[in-house]
Amino acid sequence: MTNTQAEQPFWQQKSLKEMTKSEWESLCDGCGKCCLNKFIDDESAEDENELLSTDHINEGEQVYYSNIACQLLNEKTCQCSKYEARTELVPECIRLTPKNIEAVLLMPPSCTYRRLQEGRDIPSWHPLLHKGKKSAMHKAGMSVRGKILKDDEVRLEDYENHIVTWPLDDIG
Repeated sequence: MTNTQAEQPFWQQKSLKEMTKSEWESLCDGCGKCCLNKFIDDESAEDENELLSTDHINEGEQVYYSNIACQLLNEKTCQCSKYEARTELVPECIRLTPKNIEAVLLMPPSCTYRRLQEGRDIPSWHPLLHKGKKSAMHKAGMSVRGKILKDDEVRLEDYENHIVTWPLDDIG
C-alpha cells in the first residue's frame, strides 16, 4: 500500500462489496430517510396490487417519498428502535447489503451507500467526518428529525396527502 492509499479513508480505497461488515455499517449516516414510506408511480398497477411492497423500480417509474416513517423509527435519534429484528417485524424493510446493492435506487439521493455506488463521495455532513457525531447532519437538515409522522398515526387512505420532496435534498 502506498502512502497516498494509507492516508485515504476506507470508502475511497474499497468498493462497497470489498468492505468489512464494520466498514459497511459505519457508512450509514443514520438520517432515517430510508425508514420513510415511499411510493412508486406505476400507472400500470392494478388496484389490488398498487399497495404491494417492492424492492426494485422498473424503468420509467419514479419514487415518491412521504413524511410518514416506520413506527419503529426513533425520531430523536433517527435510528430503528428494533434494528436487529426490523426485517422480521416489518417484512418490507429493506436490509441493504453488498449483495443487494442494486436496491440502493430506493434510497434517497443523499444516502451514502447510493452516493458511493454512483461514484460520488460521502457528504460533508456525514458522521464519519465529524467524530461519529450526527449534529452536522441534523444542522444541515439532512435527517428526518422533526419532520415526520409515524405510519401508525396516519390512515392508509391519507398517505398520498403526505408526499414530500425534502427527502430528495442532497448537499455535498
